[in-house]
Amino acid sequence: MRIVLTGGCTGGHIYPALAIGDKFREMQPDAEIIYIAHPYGLETSIVPKAGYDLKLVTAEWFDRSNPVRLAKTILHTARGRREAYRIMKDFKPDVVVSTGSFVSVPVVLAGAKYGADIYIQEQNAFPGLSNKLLSKYAKKIFLGFEAGRDQFKEKDKLVYSGNPVRSEFGGRDRAEDRRTLGIPEDDLVIMAFGGSLGSPCINEMGEEIIKRFGGRKGVTFIFGTGRGYYDTTMAKLKEAGLADYDNVKMSAYIDGMPRTLSASDIVISRSGALSVAEVTMSGRAAIFVPSPNVTADHQYFNAKAVADNGGAYIVRESDTSCAEVMEKLEELIENRDKLAEMGAASFALAPAKATEIIYNEIMESYGR
Repeated sequence: MRIVLTGGCTGGHIYPALAIGDKFREMQPDAEIIYIAHPYGLETSIVPKAGYDLKLVTAEWFDRSNPVRLAKTILHTARGRREAYRIMKDFKPDVVVSTGSFVSVPVVLAGAKYGADIYIQEQNAFPGLSNKLLSKYAKKIFLGFEAGRDQFKEKDKLVYSGNPVRSEFGGRDRAEDRRTLGIPEDDLVIMAFGGSLGSPCINEMGEEIIKRFGGRKGVTFIFGTGRGYYDTTMAKLKEAGLADYDNVKMSAYIDGMPRTLSASDIVISRSGALSVAEVTMSGRAAIFVPSPNVTADHQYFNAKAVADNGGAYIVRESDTSCAEVMEKLEELIENRDKLAEMGAASFALAPAKATEIIYNEIMESYGR
């Protein structure tokens, strides 16, 4: 069986595609799988490290702000489609699996022209533009959240699977992960990150956590600033004399996310679909701060699914959000029973069978 994976720009699109690819590798060791992306996203580093052959095509963000930019998008998409089609003719895929973003458009269009079966995985409660546009070519559309059903017209294609998460997030040894990270076994561990690109709002909260908990015995703080914010954040902390605490582990990007979430007690983050899935798979209590700069406020609805089950708090981004997060953080530190209850409630929503559902549905339907 030959499979093309596509989806890019951020980890939120890339890692679900890799989780699906890993499931096919597990079930069909002789499956041939390639990943098609564009040259400027995180996929250029993430995909080869995961052991997949990476092919690159032209793609362009859908910019409808003026006719000139829209024309550029159309031209680049057409060029990318031709490039992807040449790859298809050489590779001869049976299946194309798309997890969204603008690079998926030329790849799926080429796959449909070639005659491969198309499958779409939508991570968010409110679908992105690319997946909505491409849904008419899909044989099945796998939903990360049930709320996504309302956003697609062809209901017979929809399958609720939950969001696919890499197997490394399940069944971990928390004590071993803490030893590996150099964290005392009995510490309360707070983790804050703003995703692969970073978030000024989350970073402001991270700086406040360092002010309050830097040097405090019994507490460890893990802080991922995002690659674009590390230098400026570190400069601010150094200027304030807050850069040298032994109990603060700060980095631009958290490479070992499964291990780090396993070692943590409380997570403070945005609520992109992948982050929510990984937090719940790890069974961690969360304080979600949804980004206000996303389509249809979908990060709020992602977080709400966990909060409604008792596994998370939601704090809206505002002038007072940092203070609200600190208040909820102090509450959880003082009430360990509540913390444990939230962790259990979070894990109850974990999409543990997502890759299995997606694999089985594809195998039952492709070629028919």
